[in-house]
Amino acid sequence: MTPVATTVLRRRVAAVAVVVGLVPSLGGCGLFGGDDGEEGVQSIEPGQCFQVPSEVKEQLADLDEVPCDEPHDREAFAVIGYEPPDDETDADVFPGDDTLTRYADGRCASAFGDYTGTPYLDSDLYFTYLLPSPRSWQSGDRDVVCFAFDPGRRLDRSVRDPDADAES
Repeated sequence: MTPVATTVLRRRVAAVAVVVGLVPSLGGCGLFGGDDGEEGVQSIEPGQCFQVPSEVKEQLADLDEVPCDEPHDREAFAVIGYEPPDDETDADVFPGDDTLTRYADGRCASAFGDYTGTPYLDSDLYFTYLLPSPRSWQSGDRDVVCFAFDPGRRLDRSVRDPDADAES
């Protein structure tokens, strides 16, 4: 296997492990606003940092936001509205988890380098995402929220490259 193929495989295995562990809690993207230091998932913006929930839940409504210069688990680096393929006839119908996952994989990987200043495959960081749930889709939620993280440690500063194009 080539070094690039090994890196891609290593990242996919790690990403699958993270997604398998977090998707049950992240799949319910955006139901309500937050309070008491919690951020409603529908109001997340790039540059916000968060702690991972200690309990895995089917639906996730809020995340604990913390300053990015304090220890944290995830940093939002992009919020990307779902764009259905041209052959999708009814954009109001929930496209399904598999379709949203494929969309998020591609779009978050593309946005990663714009935010961090380092292409995803060259970075030591990984990404995961929040997807709309069927319930939040009915309420108009179409956003995929992309998060950067380090699987080996907590982050203690922003991963944003101040010279990178971070408009997401």
